[in-house]
Amino acid sequence: MIFYPMVVSAVAVLATLVYASYLDIKDRRVPFKTWYPMLVVGIIATIVLIYQQTGNISLILGYLALIASFFYADYLDNRDPEIPFRFSYLAAVLALPAISWFIIPALSTGKLPELQLIPWYVMFVGLFAYVSYREYKKRPGQKLKAKQLKKDGLMDSNVENVLTRWYFVLVIVILAIASIYMFINEGPLGATWIYIALAALFCGVFYVFGQMHLFGGADAWALIFIAFCIPTFPITPLLNTPPLGFLSFSVLINALILNLVAPVGIFIINIVKGNHAPFQYMFFGFPVKGEKIQQSWGFVMEDFVEKNGKIERKFIGFWDSLRRMRSDEGRIYTKDLREHPEEFEKELGLYRKAGTVWISYAVPFILPITAGFISAIVCGDFLFSLIRLLSGGV
Repeated sequence: MIFYPMVVSAVAVLATLVYASYLDIKDRRVPFKTWYPMLVVGIIATIVLIYQQTGNISLILGYLALIASFFYADYLDNRDPEIPFRFSYLAAVLALPAISWFIIPALSTGKLPELQLIPWYVMFVGLFAYVSYREYKKRPGQKLKAKQLKKDGLMDSNVENVLTRWYFVLVIVILAIASIYMFINEGPLGATWIYIALAALFCGVFYVFGQMHLFGGADAWALIFIAFCIPTFPITPLLNTPPLGFLSFSVLINALILNLVAPVGIFIINIVKGNHAPFQYMFFGFPVKGEKIQQSWGFVMEDFVEKNGKIERKFIGFWDSLRRMRSDEGRIYTKDLREHPEEFEKELGLYRKAGTVWISYAVPFILPITAGFISAIVCGDFLFSLIRLLSGGV
């Protein structure tokens, strides 16, 4: 089976991923505007597909409500208090689900709106309205203060700040519940609603991961936008379509499997070169000369202290590394050493005295995502195919 709108979208997505990969390798940065061409083509193609399959305007608006919610959340998280608040954005975000869930179904059936969804919509409005009000009340200079509180962990002790930080998790749950409800109650048209529910949950997870610094910003947006632009497989892959047929999940699975090749290769290179470190670190890093560390790409994997003229070093543990990623504090990236050497004079001095420094390999994850995207469309889901093979399936 071929879904031609998704084929068009897949071409746009692939071209964007290749260009984004080039930018990430070159500058370790992918400007947000890089995704615009892919989004324009992908969103229009998905709307065409939904209309071709269902002719349901309510479903199309529900899909747009999901996308608008993500963009509005990103606007709230990154808005500059110096710029006037855009209430028109809030109005659009609140109007789309109201029209999708209540107005169009009521007009098309002549019945009262779905009462079961009203409490969820009230929660949806309340969450966005509350966070929007807090953002609107911010004065210039408060954004920096909020970021510092977040770094210091003080925001976690304040219920209001916790709600402001984590409200989008609840928004995603509400959107997913509404989509599942529509899936159950829309009869033959309901099958398409499940893609909105899956996209809400999938994209919500990676949006939160990105905000927690557990996932690269460009990598998280790449997976989110793939889910928006290509909710299902454009063609039947060689290994057949997995049961749910949700492309983004297969892209992620394939990317993770393909990304396992890099650690094995790094381990072999370290063995051949005679590099020595605790066993687990041999898979994820390699030593570089201290005086040339600014010429490399990666995160520093060791802590250094000078005592009585001697350099003491220890590898950063897994949980400590995870904590530093989440707090965005204490994790030293060679890019920062290169661009802001004045802020790391002490560290650079210790690295030179140490002679060598172990750093993590820095292959941008957007490369495995691109490979995962190509392999998912052409071959299918590697994990599903392996499970089916081991279970004796055809």
